[in-house]
This record gives sequence, C-alpha cells and structure tokens, in this order.
Amino acid sequence: MKAKIYDFEGKEIGERKLPESIFGLEPNIHLLWLVTKYYLSRQREGTAKTKTRGEVSGGGRKPWPQKHTGWARHGSIRSPIWRKGGIVFGPRPRDFSIRVPYKAKLKALFIALSDRAKEERLKIISGLSNIGLKTKEGEKVLSNLSLKNKKVILLFGDNERDKFLAFRNIEGVLLKRAIDVNAYEILNSQYVVFSENGLNEFLKLRGRIEGE
Repeated sequence: MKAKIYDFEGKEIGERKLPESIFGLEPNIHLLWLVTKYYLSRQREGTAKTKTRGEVSGGGRKPWPQKHTGWARHGSIRSPIWRKGGIVFGPRPRDFSIRVPYKAKLKALFIALSDRAKEERLKIISGLSNIGLKTKEGEKVLSNLSLKNKKVILLFGDNERDKFLAFRNIEGVLLKRAIDVNAYEILNSQYVVFSENGLNEFLKLRGRIEGE
C-alpha cells in the first residue's frame, strides 16, 4: 500500500509505502458500526428530564368537591391530564455510553484508514510551513489538492498545529493531532490528509514503522 505525497501547490512529489498491518486491513462492517455507536453514545449527555406529578409543585388541595358540581372529578391540578401538570413516561437522566475494548477501537481505526487508503482518499502533504495563516491560503491549498468543498480531516504532528491555522475556519475541515484521531472521525471524513510528521508520529506511536 502506498500513498502519494503532495506539496502545498498540489504537485505530486513522491510516494510513501504504508505498513499493511495498518493500511491494508479488510473491512469489518460490524466492528465499524460498534465503534461508531461507541463514539456517538459518548457525545450524548443523557440529561433530558421532565417532572412527574410528584415533582411538580403545588396541587396539594383538591381543586373542587368530589360531587354535585357537574364537572369531572379531580384530585389534583398537577395530574398529568391537566395543563402544567406532571409528565407521564417523560425522559429521565441516563447513561448512554457503552464499553468497547481498546484493541477493538484500535482495529476499527486501522480498518477505517485502510478503506481511505484503498480508495486513494488518503494523501500526505509536505511543505505547509511555506503558507501563511490566512484562510484564503488554506482554501487555495485545498483547491490545489482537489479537496475544496469536501469533508477533510487534516492530521498533523505534535507542535505542528501553527502550520495548519490557515485551515481552522474552513467549513468541512477538521484539524486533529494524528495521534489523537479515532475511527469515527476517519469515517466521518471523505478524505484523510496526513502531514509527514503527523504520519511519522502516528506510526511511531503504534510501533509499526516498517523496517524497525
């Protein structure tokens, strides 16, 4: 498996061999579904709550006598059938999170990267230190790479974020340290772009640099 290296002008300047143990895995749809569910569940706060009739204030007095009024009998104005009364079967605080083993999450990340590499939607970019900090310069780089108006995740190395500030306000672009990326973020992006340092750090963290 190989990925092409581009400069900020969109010119192809080389290729890099990628380890098959990370970028050459076969898809596992169930695992990707499970890990996606894991990351989405962790985004849910689970704090939605309504008050039952026992939690609504007031209603301690019977609103009118039981008989001889011609009206339907009621025991409390906080009954669920009254306006501003309690809510029946409303949402209650709960924990939506599920547990997924670390190795499963890691394998899902590798499978997601393998899919993007197989479809040639994984690029490596070099020389970003030569561009400025303005958004229009970041947009120009994406246009040169044919990534304009695409959902792109830019993965950079530690202490390299300053080189990517030109992309921070572009819609559809997510900036992330390469060592922090997860499978859901890869699946949620159409294209994956590594900086050379970001790719080195990612592979070093996983201990999978070929030849070592």
